[in-house]
Amino acid sequence: MRCATVQFEHRPDDKAYNLARIEHFTTRAAEAGARVVVFPEMCVTGYWHLRRQTADRLQELAEPVSGPSLTFVRGLAGTLGVAVGVGFLEIDDQGCLFNSYAMCLPDGRVHVHRKLHAFEHEAISSGDRFTVFDTPWGVRMGVLICWDNNLVENVRATALLGAVVLIAPHQTGGTASRSPHGMRPIPLELWRGRDRDRQSIEAEFRGPNGREWLMRWLPSRAHDNGLFLLFSNGVGEDDDEVRTGNAMILDPYGRILAETWAAEDTMVVADLDLDLLPMSTGRRWIQGRRPELYEILTRRFGGERDARSARFSTEPVPLHRPR
Repeated sequence: MRCATVQFEHRPDDKAYNLARIEHFTTRAAEAGARVVVFPEMCVTGYWHLRRQTADRLQELAEPVSGPSLTFVRGLAGTLGVAVGVGFLEIDDQGCLFNSYAMCLPDGRVHVHRKLHAFEHEAISSGDRFTVFDTPWGVRMGVLICWDNNLVENVRATALLGAVVLIAPHQTGGTASRSPHGMRPIPLELWRGRDRDRQSIEAEFRGPNGREWLMRWLPSRAHDNGLFLLFSNGVGEDDDEVRTGNAMILDPYGRILAETWAAEDTMVVADLDLDLLPMSTGRRWIQGRRPELYEILTRRFGGERDARSARFSTEPVPLHRPR
């Protein structure tokens, strides 16, 4: 099964431009024979600038699933016969806002995942359920948005619900991490001067603020759960940070099938060998689970925080033993 994953530099609040980029790469993916093409988190609206907006402005920018942006993407999917995944700011019937991701299938169905750990703005709510669905090609897929993938329980739950392909849209790389050995910002001038000095910005994209950080954990999500993983990410200027792209496709052993560290809008394509799944290490290990031991995973210990507090807290996490 051939899949494509895209990195592109969105323009904040410019839905027409962003949808044009989505159309461009969806057409290229279809021409390459891909069944699925995935785009970054919040790529329809733009991402990091949203934290500076008022709640009223977010309400103006948000759209329901039936809105014009997803109507356009659904049309692309149907016309080109490709499943298309895009991130957008959703508003529901009660006026609640969500960081959402829509998988538009060529048969007209749309599956929407709401980010489980939304921290971008106090007016954006977190979702409360996993998103796993069947496709016309007999391949079951799941979606987890950015930080959702950093909690190992979420990926395991998605696998247990039957997903064999994990769609993982992000806006990451070059963030100002509070962790001593986490990511650090990439100077904006390196991105803005990429036409003069491509080597320096792409070294950043390959380094500890981009690919090296991803390699610490992303392959293990695929390997430990026996999943193909489609990683899509923004690239370039995102408000006051630089996203590192690093679009890649991984197999159920955590091996990279295709990747890029190009400092530009681009797409990578790979064929998923579904015959790898049944005997993959993660799939076999899951059969050895002992659920009776895992009650501790659903117990509250009193140190839990909401997503925004956990993301932006400057306090060290206390180390304690469960009682």
